[in-house]
Amino acid sequence: MVPALRDHPQFSAYVALICVCFFWGTTYLGIRIALESFAPPALVSIRYIISGGVMLAGARLAGVPIPRGPELWRTAFNGVVILGIGNGCLSYAELWVPSGLAALYVTTSPFWMVGVDALIPPRQSLHGPTLRALFVGLAGTALLVAVPAWQALTGEGSSGGLAGFLLLQFGCAAWAVGSIRQRQQQARAHPFVSGAVQQLACGLAWTIPALLTPHAIHWGIHGPRRGGAALAYLIVFGGIIGYSSFLMAISRLPVAVASVYTYVNPVVAVFLGWLFYREPFGAWEAAAMVVIFAGVALVKRASAQAAGDGSKR
Repeated sequence: MVPALRDHPQFSAYVALICVCFFWGTTYLGIRIALESFAPPALVSIRYIISGGVMLAGARLAGVPIPRGPELWRTAFNGVVILGIGNGCLSYAELWVPSGLAALYVTTSPFWMVGVDALIPPRQSLHGPTLRALFVGLAGTALLVAVPAWQALTGEGSSGGLAGFLLLQFGCAAWAVGSIRQRQQQARAHPFVSGAVQQLACGLAWTIPALLTPHAIHWGIHGPRRGGAALAYLIVFGGIIGYSSFLMAISRLPVAVASVYTYVNPVVAVFLGWLFYREPFGAWEAAAMVVIFAGVALVKRASAQAAGDGSKR
């Protein structure tokens, strides 16, 4: 059985997808642990300067061409939008909301992708099935944010949950805009190299707010090991291995298969958040997660049908 699997032509791509499903799900916990020692700007800056620099150095050693001129600047700008705003918002949001809940808030990303794709030229029209799927996802999101929104309105609890949700939605929107811009760009560089440039540009862009943030590194009661280990984990498994695996999976596997990480990452994040921090996760959040997942599945199915109908014309 095992030798047969290893002989499969897409064996390495499926292994990469498994890495994305697991490692990207663990980064939510990694960010929460790292925030015990680093302020969000410093965390984002250090993390992506190192991961992007290592990836670019590897590409140079392998003789892979590095983008130059306008392509370099466009790729770098997209990296600041995708990773800088997207993961920057996530790092700040985890100061207010549990890591598992943050992962659930980010499951709205496919809805933002579809919506932004319908606004940025060349626009992809939203058909009836897609709109109905978006409404299903919106209902799940409304369920998920209902409790923190009610607490914020009535003053019964902290408003951090609602603020974290809104900040993460801004980050998801930025991720969608940057991703679509990058997809539309006529790039000659290998996707691995483009990803390295994006990470390095993101890290460099965050150096200014990191230097301006009056927050010294605080190692906490666990000493330097815990925060430093979390940062190293994010660099290696979130950036270098995770991002490289994502690029391999998305380039070799059908989109419907590669995008399965959208469902797995929140499950991993919720479980780890409960295991390490005993983050609360009840029936209400579980029901909202199921509805959102249903909406994501319907959006992907409607988009695939629309693409198939368009190719037949």
